[in-house]
Amino acid sequence: MGSLDGRVTVITGAGRGIGRQHALFFAGEGAKVVVNDLGGDIHGEGGDRAPAQQVVDEILAMGGEAVANTDSVADFEGAKRLIDQAIEVFGDLHVLVNNAGILRDSMLVNMTEGDWDSVIAVHLKGHFCPTRHAAAYWREQVKAGNEVNASIINTSSTSGVLGNVGQTNYGAAKAGIAAFSNICALELGRYGVRSNAITPIARTRLTEQTPGLEDVIKAPTDPSVFDMYAPENISPLMGYLATAECPFSGETFFVQGDVVARYQPYSIAEKISNDKERWTVAQLIAAGPSLAPEGERRGGGAEMGRALG
Repeated sequence: MGSLDGRVTVITGAGRGIGRQHALFFAGEGAKVVVNDLGGDIHGEGGDRAPAQQVVDEILAMGGEAVANTDSVADFEGAKRLIDQAIEVFGDLHVLVNNAGILRDSMLVNMTEGDWDSVIAVHLKGHFCPTRHAAAYWREQVKAGNEVNASIINTSSTSGVLGNVGQTNYGAAKAGIAAFSNICALELGRYGVRSNAITPIARTRLTEQTPGLEDVIKAPTDPSVFDMYAPENISPLMGYLATAECPFSGETFFVQGDVVARYQPYSIAEKISNDKERWTVAQLIAAGPSLAPEGERRGGGAEMGRALG
């Protein structure tokens, strides 16, 4: 028996790359999979049913259960059709893996409105739309007296939580996804739904276009060397987060190769107060340097600005 036996799972962006590996892995663990992929290029243009259907054919050939879906996750009604399809075909929904994404990298001063809007739509709205419809289904199940043990797994990025040059649109969307994932956990826990996010690093069509990663992520020429950037490395963590027994919710995890790490959430660091009086600029010039990390504290004013960049 697999760790995901009978878990009905929707995986977006599952026609290629990491999403394809997720679909194959989940099916191998016994999940029933809806393989969603619009079939567009890395910039989100075009459409092709073949990638999603090819993954479904691979799953069926290995004895698994899967169906294809080519709706756009950034379309509210399309996302509803996706969730409805899982319920109609397999009778329930237990897991939603939000993975679909595109890239339109550019330095901020050259970025077009279209570059910004497209990336925000596919990543951020493309996480919201399926999640919104899945959450409504799970809430109705609970209200009807049915027990729910469900999992949402969202795909953020180190570009979002740590930052990366040339990706203000992508990074902003991915940072939003991490926050979205955490708030979903806060809101949906009462319905038996867990929500977590990951920031994967692996070799895909998208990361091969990421500034600074082109050469780093190449596969090793020696087959005996562990491939730290193989997309197959990411799926076991996704599978774990999708299990009915997983205890985590509201967390974001880093995963690359053989490494899994939990991010420390935002927390208050250095703090100053003004004895219940409103600050003046002059007072902040004097006291503000103590807000800098301890090793970067200087005398004040302009020196503090230089220390903080």
